[in-house]
Amino acid sequence: MFFASDNWSGAHPAIGAALMREQSGYANAYGTSALDRKIEAKFNDVFEREVAVFFVGTGTAANSLALSSVGRPGGVVFCHKDAHIANDEGGAPEYFTGGGRLATVSGDSGKMNPAELKRMIARYPADFIHHGQPMAVSLTQSTEVGTVYALDEIDAITAEAKAHGLPVHMDGARFANALAALDVTPAEMTWKRGVDILSFGGTKNGCWCAEAIVFMNPDQARDMPFIRKRAAHLFSKTRFISAQFDAYLEGGLWLDLARHSNAMAERLRQAFRAAKSARLAWETASNEVFIILPEDAADAARKAGAQFHNWPTPADQPDLIGEGEALIRCVTSFSTEEQEIDRFVSFL
Repeated sequence: MFFASDNWSGAHPAIGAALMREQSGYANAYGTSALDRKIEAKFNDVFEREVAVFFVGTGTAANSLALSSVGRPGGVVFCHKDAHIANDEGGAPEYFTGGGRLATVSGDSGKMNPAELKRMIARYPADFIHHGQPMAVSLTQSTEVGTVYALDEIDAITAEAKAHGLPVHMDGARFANALAALDVTPAEMTWKRGVDILSFGGTKNGCWCAEAIVFMNPDQARDMPFIRKRAAHLFSKTRFISAQFDAYLEGGLWLDLARHSNAMAERLRQAFRAAKSARLAWETASNEVFIILPEDAADAARKAGAQFHNWPTPADQPDLIGEGEALIRCVTSFSTEEQEIDRFVSFL
């Protein structure tokens, strides 16, 4: 009953096998091997256009270095108030952008409200030196609270960004889960919507350690080789990241893993929709589920070995949780099994 995070899951056997195939022999280093070039071409196929791809070791690195590439003196990045870059990256985006700031935007269900985004951008007139200057807009797909931006919602955010000449970054730590939830193509959810840079996550979805920064326009990526090197994320043996992506993308494995993860989350949601002593805190569409249940039930599940995290009560929903109740987050993964779900639900 491991629902603490999809980071807790291991690697899919196909990923492990790909790594084993690369463990012997020799290959060019620093992203110049034949396998590295093969994966770059695969990303072009995935996104239906020529893209520029840069491997990094973590999602925090992907986000921070992506934003660094569009840095401006006194720059301000606009993101949702719950965004990972604003709450869980230890100041890395500010550090790697050379002191850039994050201006948080409100919005229901973990999604930026376009009108609020417009209002926040207006607080930083481009010619008013004392406030700093707008630099980028960053949205998370799927969001930190398990919801997913619909395509028209992405359109609304990117339209506001483009109206102010701002590039759009997408934090795709759970990119595959969002794609599976919407049943759309990577192109339809990114550059066709006006997204310029994507943090493409693989680690949460069956890879061992595989993240990438994807520039939809390679011309925008001219500084990224130097930015990545300066940040100590240019791996020498890049073929071991490429090997993971080779297996991950082959035959649509990455989407199959995400569909399984989402299906397990839906099984959990269905159980709590029907439960009498517990309930969903809000509806989600990806592999994160937020549940309100009696504290004694949460304690009993933990004592039986269940792993999950308590979640803070949303500031805009102070009455969400009653006396003697707990709000928890459960995250499913490619390795979650139906019997884990059913056993966990049995504690209610």
